[in-house]
Amino acid sequence: MDKYYKLKNILGHLTEMIKKQDFLVYFRKISILEMTDDEIVFWVVSSFMKDNIEAKFYNQVKEASQKEIPNLTKINFRVDQNIDTPSNKNVIDCIKFHKDNSKETKKTYKLQNSLTPMAQIMSQMKTVNERYTLDNFIVWSDNQLAYSACEAVSKNPWKSYNPLYIYWDVGLWKTHLLQWTGNEILRKFKDKKVFYTTADKFITEYVANVRKRSIEKLRQKFTEIDVLIIDDVQFLAKKEQTQNELYNIFNLLYDANKQIVISWDRPPKDLTELEPRLKSRFEWGITVDIGKPDYETRLAILQEKAREREFMIPQDVAEFIATNVTENIRELEWVLNQMIAEYELDGTNPTLTKVAAKLKKLSFTSDLLGLNKANLKTTIRSYEDIIEAVSRHFGIEKEGILGENRKKEFMIPRQVSMYLLKTKMNYTYERIGNIFSGRNHAAVLYSCNKLEQIMKKDKTLLHEINIIRDGIGI
Repeated sequence: MDKYYKLKNILGHLTEMIKKQDFLVYFRKISILEMTDDEIVFWVVSSFMKDNIEAKFYNQVKEASQKEIPNLTKINFRVDQNIDTPSNKNVIDCIKFHKDNSKETKKTYKLQNSLTPMAQIMSQMKTVNERYTLDNFIVWSDNQLAYSACEAVSKNPWKSYNPLYIYWDVGLWKTHLLQWTGNEILRKFKDKKVFYTTADKFITEYVANVRKRSIEKLRQKFTEIDVLIIDDVQFLAKKEQTQNELYNIFNLLYDANKQIVISWDRPPKDLTELEPRLKSRFEWGITVDIGKPDYETRLAILQEKAREREFMIPQDVAEFIATNVTENIRELEWVLNQMIAEYELDGTNPTLTKVAAKLKKLSFTSDLLGLNKANLKTTIRSYEDIIEAVSRHFGIEKEGILGENRKKEFMIPRQVSMYLLKTKMNYTYERIGNIFSGRNHAAVLYSCNKLEQIMKKDKTLLHEINIIRDGIGI
């Protein structure tokens, strides 16, 4: 059982080092085969998982393992065909492991509810969401200034840009950036209290304290914090009494050298619904704005959001969406959610034809991508069409697929190409072998059989193959 508990600790360290979606997608089930003072051999689900872990996460797994075995110098991975056997008690299901870890959050919540009223107020100061990090935030040319200002505040709060006033249109990741700023301050200044709220919540809290005749208690709460972040202040428009209270709190914090960060949907000069004295306070510090993301940024954001949701989008579909959904990031996420919902409900993968029709129906486009409808359905003319589709999907050169290079990044795409030529084009093994650098009948047969075995265990690879098939209409 020592192996099992060592593995639990290693996985615990690993979840802090890599992103949640990578952990859930690539590790699946894992166990320890052998463990010595200087080496660990891990069992994994499939050769596809083994190749990906070795290529992408070898250093992280080694570092996590060294936290448990300081003299460790080497780790290895092997495929266990019987890893799903119920009697194998040393196997850890990484999805269940991650869920069990989340129970710690519930324990913290129960602890907070047992605190005294003032202790509860202090414990609730950390209201930023920890999932908003720089790892899943994309910087582009028109948000660079806003990002740099927030970064400066996170490094030197109370000293740089106070107050920091950020304005931009809806759906452009302002909440993400504000929350990331709060998270960074908490990470660097662990003893400080950061309070993030929206104008709506502030109004609700103010009204509740008015009814209870406890405004002084509200002010006391805010004087205890070190950083105040208020999002969507435009909702304070025509709320004169709430604006007056915010003005008082602003002065208390500013005079105490506390950091203030505010967001609105327009520049200060256009804040006609705001009391002049509060408006003037917002203009004391630095004002930054943000523009809409360009095509390359929209494409990167869409792909990042899909990866977070563990959903694969064909490259041509992603490029089409990024070209036509141009207003804001929220719309990109909405289109992505539609595709994921369709896949979960009826198992259909997104294709250029379906997505183009969907966006046309939703008025994102006036026509089907500006292309002839005939172009939306690919016609397979030869083996080169399949090789091209596989090459484009995996992002590698065709020569690498067709050649004899046995590097890991070429093996799966090569096997996928052979498999599709055999099962969908009815090519003979000999003909396929001739296409792939003159390989013999037995080598092609082995590759096709090997891929079928992997697909039975690896649903991720099966999903990728279905995406390629849908994209070329086979």
